[in-house]
Amino acid sequence: MDIHETIRDIKAQFRLFMNGAVSQSMREQGIDYKLNFGIELPRLKEISLRYEKNHALAQALWKENVRECKILASMLQPIDSFLPEIADMWVETVERQEIAELTCMNLFQHLPYASEKAFQWMADEREFFQVCGFLTLARLIMKNECLEERAENEFLDQAMATLCNLSESHRAAHASFVALRAYAICNASQSGKVLKQMAPLAQNEDERLRNYYALLQQELKGEGSGG
Repeated sequence: MDIHETIRDIKAQFRLFMNGAVSQSMREQGIDYKLNFGIELPRLKEISLRYEKNHALAQALWKENVRECKILASMLQPIDSFLPEIADMWVETVERQEIAELTCMNLFQHLPYASEKAFQWMADEREFFQVCGFLTLARLIMKNECLEERAENEFLDQAMATLCNLSESHRAAHASFVALRAYAICNASQSGKVLKQMAPLAQNEDERLRNYYALLQQELKGEGSGG
């Protein structure tokens, strides 16, 4: 089959496994796509295993304004042909938190230049660039990627600035917290440093920021006590 035939075949499977109740539930939660079949992730993973990874197919799927096509694209994109400029183009077209999270998990964290891109995206003013930057770095941290002192300081400064800018972008702020949390939990020697950076939030007038600090403090306390 050529690319167009393969995509038709994939969409036929989407129709077979579509879940209207899940799609409706997502809409009610404000997760609105132009087209959403409501297919659960395990089923999408199962569908992806029926196809070889293919650059042209993944690129074509990503261009489709369909939830399941974009998720499948992140599963079927080969690493070696996914150039840095293509990564930027993908992030530029991300419009949903779910797509950002799954693309970071399925693809971005595995790129040989993932760390470089994560820092570039974190410093970008565009919301979903920041989201993908922090989420990618969080996944690298969870895989025990070490940060040199300069990189660590850059990360902490950028993460705190983004977190404190919560009123401008709650998505980017939350992603920055995810990265800070990963760094504190996965690097026990640095947990105190992260908590110290976040300590002023305990007195912040924004309840959401106070809650972020309290949540991390509680989690680290649990880690320290073996819980």
